[in-house]
Amino acid sequence: MEKRRTDESVQVSAPVKVDRFGFAKHENNSPEKLAKSKSAFEYQREERKLRKWRKMIGVGGSDWKHYVRRKPNVVKRRIRKGIPDRLRGLVWQLISGSRDLLLMNPGVYEQLVIYETSASELDIIRDISRTFPSHVFYQQRHGPGQRSLYNVLKAYSVYDREVGYVQGMGFLAGLLLLYMSEEDAFWLLVALLKGAVHAPMEGLYLEGLPLVQQYLFQFDLLMREYMPKLGEHFTQETINPSMYGSQWFITVFSYSFPFPLALRIWDVFLYEGVKIVFKVGLALLKYCHDDLVNLPFEKLIHALRNFPDDAMDPDKLLPLAYSFKVSKRLEELKQEYEKKNGKLAASKAKQKQKQPA
Repeated sequence: MEKRRTDESVQVSAPVKVDRFGFAKHENNSPEKLAKSKSAFEYQREERKLRKWRKMIGVGGSDWKHYVRRKPNVVKRRIRKGIPDRLRGLVWQLISGSRDLLLMNPGVYEQLVIYETSASELDIIRDISRTFPSHVFYQQRHGPGQRSLYNVLKAYSVYDREVGYVQGMGFLAGLLLLYMSEEDAFWLLVALLKGAVHAPMEGLYLEGLPLVQQYLFQFDLLMREYMPKLGEHFTQETINPSMYGSQWFITVFSYSFPFPLALRIWDVFLYEGVKIVFKVGLALLKYCHDDLVNLPFEKLIHALRNFPDDAMDPDKLLPLAYSFKVSKRLEELKQEYEKKNGKLAASKAKQKQKQPA
């Protein structure tokens, strides 16, 4: 039997180092990074926080609804401070209404995955490797992470054939699968898109992206009201929100934002609704306002897609985001948008009728 030859030129790659969320990390031992390592005090504080949350939700979430009814302001404040990572998956299901959907639909997910076929299967397969490619769960081609993501997206495309599958949905499902099972992630996706608790999100993914258009219209006017100087500069440089803000809404900041910040935004998003996306967007522009108003077009586009690290610190950005009060104005701008679009649709229909047969 021939002896296997050892080739000394073959290099064995070292195991990839990952951060606490499972993303591959680059070595960086700067003083700033080292200072951020957890102290014993921070660890004890997190443990106290965890105990408070466990008491609040009860075993398996049994006390959650009762606590929310009794102390809604405490719940809101604690969610804004961040849900403990060990409880995040369970709490997300409780606050989104997906746990109830799951209990009311036993066996439905399995039916959709195993026995149904989807017209979007090839599109889903093509896009899967683009979803969180630096996360260990999704790195292996056809591995367990990619299979789970495929199953959830395929199941949703069958469950809601009008929406089917659209590329940005992969980041929503991909984020959820890091915190819960396939079936739980599927029903949370249903809860979001169909509106179990808040306004339905499916319009973000329908043909023509109608809800994205509405949100960008609302955001642009809000930004101009809060930051008129920046709004004027955007007009001069022909910058519109579709150039930088579409992905904020389509993926709820999960596409290119630092994962710790995305998680904190999702905590609030699932409890308070889409208004947090507007608030965070406004906070980012406000935080960088003095730099943005002096940049020409090319540099402005780059800056709006690559915010500085300090702007991405949840403990700096989110308190600024919470300071924006947008609920009433969002409703007014929604009505304005619907009125404007209603007139536009009526005008197009009238023009079509006037055309000779």
